[in-house]
Amino acid sequence: MTKKNPLKVADRYLLSPHDLGPAELEKVFRHLMRHDIDYADLYFQYSRVEGWSLEEGIVKSGSFSIEEGVGVRAVSGEKTAFAYSDAITLPALLDAAHVTRAIAAAGERRRVAVAPRKTCPRFYSGDDPLASLEDRAKVTLLERLEHFAREADSRVTQVMANLAGSWEVVLVARSDGVLAADVRPLVRVSVSVLLEHGDKRERGSAGGGGRYDYAYFTDERLRAYALEAVHQASVNLDADPAPAGTMTVVLGPGWPGILLHEAIGHGLEGDFNRKGSSAFSGRLGEQIAARGVTVVDDGALPDRRGSLSIDDEGTPGGRTVLIEDGILTGYMQDLTNARLMGVAPTGNGRRESFAHLPLPRMTNTYMLNGDRDPAEIIQSVKKGLYAVNFGGGQVDITSGKFVFSAAEAYLIENGKITRPVKGATLIGNGPDVLTRVSLIGNDMALDPGVGTCGKDGQSVPVGVGQPSLRIDGLTVGGTA
Repeated sequence: MTKKNPLKVADRYLLSPHDLGPAELEKVFRHLMRHDIDYADLYFQYSRVEGWSLEEGIVKSGSFSIEEGVGVRAVSGEKTAFAYSDAITLPALLDAAHVTRAIAAAGERRRVAVAPRKTCPRFYSGDDPLASLEDRAKVTLLERLEHFAREADSRVTQVMANLAGSWEVVLVARSDGVLAADVRPLVRVSVSVLLEHGDKRERGSAGGGGRYDYAYFTDERLRAYALEAVHQASVNLDADPAPAGTMTVVLGPGWPGILLHEAIGHGLEGDFNRKGSSAFSGRLGEQIAARGVTVVDDGALPDRRGSLSIDDEGTPGGRTVLIEDGILTGYMQDLTNARLMGVAPTGNGRRESFAHLPLPRMTNTYMLNGDRDPAEIIQSVKKGLYAVNFGGGQVDITSGKFVFSAAEAYLIENGKITRPVKGATLIGNGPDVLTRVSLIGNDMALDPGVGTCGKDGQSVPVGVGQPSLRIDGLTVGGTA
């Protein structure tokens, strides 16, 4: 595993093949800066992406693509002009620059000299995962995953397994002279099983990944994914209908942090707060959560799915404390919203590709540990619900209202986990639910590396996490 020099890799894939260098980039910026704009940037991207899908022991589908292009952005006040091209050539760049100048009036000519940014910390290898296994070995990997699932339970009647990998090179050139690059690997495996017993059928799923190559998926890890998927389906096969009503809910560690991501995280992104459309707008310094609740967004975790050495605007990835001991202390910022709000960017400017504008987005968002033993939290509940895993959900950013479905849940009766239940949905309000946290476990865990976040039609990889949490008085919708 090597940590390649990103600027050298970016030059090899994005500049040199197209006869571009610092002089040509400066020419584009001179063209842009003839007009009175606050800021401009160029975002170059080269990516290789593949996907493999296996069902009933047969590879049913596969895909491979190579994409490259450049986005050109100019910003004046709150106005943004943007153009992109999948042709990385000087004429295409100049044409795009000409289009973006339409938002500004003529102004004083300013000279821009691009120069490499000082070396940024590197949080993952630059190795290409697609080249880390032969194609036959990738199929074998999926076949092993199916074998582990069928071996785990004779009631498994269907297995679907997927393998995905990408290798991305990005280069950001900015009108303030910054030139920064990143080389980003990303892999993911997922497995879904169908269990049948009599006239009952249930599905379970699991998976994981991160900024690794395919060597990450050892037999031990693949077996763990298969066992988790089978366990989830098996639990629901024997589950009772979930009760409904207001009750105490205990959330398990790790992936249940997706509720935190959706119900609270989006509301702490800079654009929603600058525009006043978030339930958390104008509340910096206020007590918005129970004491002991500390939430961070951290793009600097090694090898995690949501980590970024630099964001998609060239700002180094880092750790931002959003809520500290219940007090709202910050928002996640890209360059534009940070400038308009008079604060520093936090490394959260993200975009799906060169054809999209950057937005303030989460990276790895999680709650820090408390001091309670998870067993003690369960024992403290006379009657309630223990939610271990989540499926889909919906959130309204303005009001903070959310609805989430539990993929695996159990009743808690007299301080003990008892019967599994299915069909449970958690209903609440993000700002309100934080105030209802009464106990925080010491077992913080991050998700296995499966998260994808959507916003304004763009999808980006993210991470979530939390310790076990006791939340009092949460509304549960059930089927009982």
